[in-house]
Amino acid sequence: MKEKRISRARYNRFFCILGVVLLVLGAALELAQSASFLAPVKEALNLRRIYDLPVFLMLIGAVVGLKGLIAAVRPREGLSGDVVFSSKTFGAFMTNYAILLAMLVLVVVICVIQPRFMQLRVALDILTQSSTRLIIALGICFTLLIAGTDLSAGRMVGLAAVISTSMLQTATYANRFFPDLPQVGLWLPILLAILACMLFGALNGFLVAKYDMHPFIATLAVMVIIYGACSLYFDLPPNNSQPIGGVRADFAALGQTKLFVSSKPGGFPGISILIPIAGVICAVIWFILNKTVFGKNVYAIGGNREAAVVAGINVFRSVMCIFILASALYGVAGVLEAARTAGATNQYGTGYELDAIAACVVGGVSLNGGIGKVSGIVSGVLIFTVIQYGLQFINVSPMWQQVIKGAIIAVAVAIDMTKYRRK
Repeated sequence: MKEKRISRARYNRFFCILGVVLLVLGAALELAQSASFLAPVKEALNLRRIYDLPVFLMLIGAVVGLKGLIAAVRPREGLSGDVVFSSKTFGAFMTNYAILLAMLVLVVVICVIQPRFMQLRVALDILTQSSTRLIIALGICFTLLIAGTDLSAGRMVGLAAVISTSMLQTATYANRFFPDLPQVGLWLPILLAILACMLFGALNGFLVAKYDMHPFIATLAVMVIIYGACSLYFDLPPNNSQPIGGVRADFAALGQTKLFVSSKPGGFPGISILIPIAGVICAVIWFILNKTVFGKNVYAIGGNREAAVVAGINVFRSVMCIFILASALYGVAGVLEAARTAGATNQYGTGYELDAIAACVVGGVSLNGGIGKVSGIVSGVLIFTVIQYGLQFINVSPMWQQVIKGAIIAVAVAIDMTKYRRK
């Protein structure tokens, strides 16, 4: 490909124009769908089958146009020169966004096969399912940023779910975990569940920081310990390993409340309370990683641990804090997952750590440490959830879903290693 250059101003102007075009197109389709005098046009073009596509076009147009406008008004440092189009930049683009492009192609295919996938309700379901997974991924990202991992994350989710639900059952439920326990405040069992996870997180950090044990082995050992301890707790009489149910309404509301629900038939289905909760946690983690000394230390340790020691960073304390903070996030996710499903068993959280690690890698968090952004983690979780939800939506076999998920993970890791070698 012959090298071409365009000015940065022209490049930003293109995004502004593209955003306006998408907004106008979406508004025109929305008008054609809703206006009664355009009913013949709607029938002729079969616009009923595009469902909420106009809304999505307007949202995408607003985001794209806003991106171009912000870039034009407040250009980022180091991006003031011309934009270069060449074989090298095209290859870099394909390497960085290969998984995202594959997801977009898959979404188009799914929409063609099953147009109901374009409903706003489906998008909100995807965001709801992504919420707790995102919280887990944000915890695991800290361990990946120091070139480690955490295989105990899923079991901590299950532990928090079991502890919180066991103490938050209604007084009239026949099979109460603690028959004689009085109705306690909502936040006490939740805090106890998160604290239990943090204790095991401290054990992870101690094994890694004190004995220089590889995080894979340390967290594998703690994962087995947690599952055993959770199963022993779950098997206590009179429960005897029966699924925990009958949770209190105030606890279930933490995961099942819908915001901005329309009472009109076919109106807005509402936003799950889990979505803004996950958004707030994202903002907090972004602030920690980008605006605090602790966050800068995390990147420094992952980039070069020896250099971090020479620079005076307390690696032992930082690693301990990393695993404790991560475990607190797993605990929060476990509590919210239990509230969303209004129950728990000792099997909750099985395999969640692998999905979270894969989502982080797909989102650009390097397994070699020191590289990763919160925005990338959000996109990685959404990509995985969209693919999984979409394949289920068109009734793809669960076995094939596992094959596709494994292929995505392999490609994402290969891309990560390729970028690392180039550097």
